[in-house]
Amino acid sequence: MARDPDTIEREIEKARDALASTLDELGTKASPKRLADSAKFSLQSTLEQPKVKYPLIGAGVLVGLLLVRKLLR
Repeated sequence: MARDPDTIEREIEKARDALASTLDELGTKASPKRLADSAKFSLQSTLEQPKVKYPLIGAGVLVGLLLVRKLLR
């Protein structure tokens, strides 16, 4: 059964609009700035956890003390 050309054109236009919308969403999700901001936020939230924060502070103090000791020798 043959379809009406106007119906085919409308279906093509709907498919084109849906594809354009999908591509816009993918472009937004894969934006380098958005990915960098997401990674930055994730790193900040990880570093704010006490089980990560305090050992890093301790390691920094230890390295600082070792450097001062090395300089004073």
